[in-house]
Amino acid sequence: MSNLYRADDLKRAANLIRHARYAIALTGAGISVPSGIPDFRSPQSGLWERDDPMEVASLASFRRHPERFYDWIRPLLETTRNARPNPAHMALARLQAAGYLHEIITQNIDGLHEAAGSHDVLPVHGHTGSGTCLQCGRQVEGDVLWQAVEAGDVPRCTACGGLLKPDVILFGELLPMDVFERARQAAERADLVLVAGSSLEVAPAADLPLLTLNRGGSLLIVNLGPTALDWYATQKIEGDVAEVLPRLADLVLASPSA
Repeated sequence: MSNLYRADDLKRAANLIRHARYAIALTGAGISVPSGIPDFRSPQSGLWERDDPMEVASLASFRRHPERFYDWIRPLLETTRNARPNPAHMALARLQAAGYLHEIITQNIDGLHEAAGSHDVLPVHGHTGSGTCLQCGRQVEGDVLWQAVEAGDVPRCTACGGLLKPDVILFGELLPMDVFERARQAAERADLVLVAGSSLEVAPAADLPLLTLNRGGSLLIVNLGPTALDWYATQKIEGDVAEVLPRLADLVLASPSA
């Protein structure tokens, strides 16, 4: 077991989940790193260490230079499409299937929670499963979009010739309001938020746990590294989510009456 946390930490965390009336999860890029998908902000390895996000991943830069965006996202897309759920994704799916977790709010666009078998997944930063024409609003399946990208082309709408953008949220773009409203309602209803693999630095998704805290709920954080809300956490477990979450799920599911 990692020396960053103790067995007692896991037991306390398991009790928080086991006795919650309505628990939800909020996940960030760190939960997908064990699946081989790089995160954005880690020193040395984060994507934003190499690229300026406003130059490659803002809505304004996308409109001006879509080829730059697609050149940047092509290798990330290939990595994402080949990725598989890791033990952390599977642990949350197990807890959800057993009724201990309700909505899973994710800042990730990779679809790995769904691939792990989770339901009620709320991707507040969008997803790669479809794309939309910025000119006529026509929506296309993700496979159609990504076939063009993998061929080295800038995807264009077959109906009007307009620029196709994947349904991921770029800098300077509003979040999908229907999804975010469901996430907000879940956070207000919850009495426990399990944060996994997020540094809680990107608003407004990172502010959702505050809605639960403001209503007297609890915050459980599992993350390798500090987060913006560590001070408010009822329990913080410093460790690799792919190691901690399966152990945590085992404890919750093994002794429901403890």
